[in-house]
Amino acid sequence: MPTRLFHWALAVTVLGLLTTGLGGWMGWHFRLGHAALALLAFRVVWGLVGGYWSRFRSFTFSPAALRSYLRGRGQPGDEVGHSPLGALSVWAMLLFLLAQVATGLVSDDEIAAAGPLAHRVSTAVVESASKWHVVWGKYSVITLVSLHVLAVLFYALVRRRPLVRAMLHGDKAVPPGTPVTRDDTVARLAALVLLAACIGLASWIFSLRI
Repeated sequence: MPTRLFHWALAVTVLGLLTTGLGGWMGWHFRLGHAALALLAFRVVWGLVGGYWSRFRSFTFSPAALRSYLRGRGQPGDEVGHSPLGALSVWAMLLFLLAQVATGLVSDDEIAAAGPLAHRVSTAVVESASKWHVVWGKYSVITLVSLHVLAVLFYALVRRRPLVRAMLHGDKAVPPGTPVTRDDTVARLAALVLLAACIGLASWIFSLRI
């Protein structure tokens, strides 16, 4: 459940960030950036200590495994969590979103909006970060989100694999002997404590704004 809630919360947050960024609603853009920072910090830590299928090691594949999957010679367990191709998409999404949030923290449009850490770095860093944030990073995220949605539609309509359904209720038919993830009360409480800590961290960072 913690991973599923993270997934949908991040999806709504990214959609809101793109909308407010393109529309110029910077007050809401900063609030959503605050949320994105907390969510991504949570996912990074949860990828190390969370349930089996939430950990990064469960969807880290070698180039050889990716090639075999693309050639139709994947392993039976490739469809349990993230497939090698799906994992590549997730890694790209996480890395680009982290880069987008990081550059947003030190960006400055020189008009009315500046990141909370922009005054703590050099002018050269601010200029480079701002250019990435509003041009290359933004369009990279739009491209990745579009590809992600198209992939989900392809799997649902062509390959008849209801990925979205599993991301809603958390259950999926898997081969016998497949490791199960821990999702009991203790794990959920641990995730809640971790999220609260990440929200606190994001709040502290945004409090450094002048």
